[in-house]
Amino acid sequence: MKKLLIILVIFMATINESVAANTLSKRQLHLATLASLEAQGDLDRLAPAINEALDGGVTINEIKEAFSQLYAYTGFPRSLNALGTLSKVLDARKAEGKKDDEGKAWKRPKVWDDAKLALKKGTETQSKLSGKPFNYDFCPQDDYYLKAHLFGDIFAGDQLSASDREIVTVAALASIKGVAPQLAAHQKGAVNMGNTQEQVDELMRFLSDKGLSQCDNAAEATAGAWPKGNPNTAFAKFFIGNSHLARIAPKNLKEGEQTVLPMSNVTFEPGCRNNWHIHHGARQILICVSGKGWYQEWGKPAIALNPGDVIDIPEGVKHWHGAQKDSWFQHIATHVAVENSKPGSEPNEWLEPVTDEEYNKLQAK
Repeated sequence: MKKLLIILVIFMATINESVAANTLSKRQLHLATLASLEAQGDLDRLAPAINEALDGGVTINEIKEAFSQLYAYTGFPRSLNALGTLSKVLDARKAEGKKDDEGKAWKRPKVWDDAKLALKKGTETQSKLSGKPFNYDFCPQDDYYLKAHLFGDIFAGDQLSASDREIVTVAALASIKGVAPQLAAHQKGAVNMGNTQEQVDELMRFLSDKGLSQCDNAAEATAGAWPKGNPNTAFAKFFIGNSHLARIAPKNLKEGEQTVLPMSNVTFEPGCRNNWHIHHGARQILICVSGKGWYQEWGKPAIALNPGDVIDIPEGVKHWHGAQKDSWFQHIATHVAVENSKPGSEPNEWLEPVTDEEYNKLQAK
């Protein structure tokens, strides 16, 4: 009995550690909030958020590091304004007799005095974040700035871990419109730098729930007004990439009642698309609600999809749809029966996948 109890305790501790590993800490959520408000330039909300972060155990130097890093993503004006707000908050708290934790002593990074070392370290960091070596040959200037300065000089600070830095970056980018490619890249980079996919998804939900998210794609697709649902495992073999499915039913229906037009919200992660397929006995209606996607009929050019677009797919037409490479995508899907519909017939005929070659040609255009 004693051995069984010990095993049970160890088992429960293991479960708790696993859950904790996939959940953002309160400290990380405070940092995400500060990053989002800094990116929006919302100083009225930033000041009380700084107070909450300091009361919640975030150190002064960690906040300084987050705001200074964000100048590379949101610009010097917002970074300096956020640091100025921090200074005012600290003065007010000191006057109130509060003693805040400075945190780890700040040290000048060695790479600041060695340009070659900064470039080397930055190249290594960028490769890890991207998952592969990255070279922006189109503009050598920006390629150098990214490697030597952003991922070299800035990432050399030791106040924040690499995983924390990506939480800060994703939160900031999710709070700015027009940066969908960078947001999608850093969502993946956040995982490469030590966070779990569950933590990244939690971050997006948190930002949306708190009214902090301003982006027009990934945040809305992961935690917007339309539900993301559960992993679409039942149809996973007919998709390239990950998708999620949420059934939608009118609230006025009683339990067990069927709606005339059953609807589902399908969420495609960046790069995800379904196979070529045909609907028999019904036409399909797609209502695009967030993100950016593609729709293509066999033998015809692909159509780029944006929120508000509606696609009416005739019965018997071979087609596919999914997300663009740099964006999440959501659409509401429903079917309308046609006259030749045969009860009991298989409604969907799944065909070959959309190859990477076909798909990447669309992205190149």
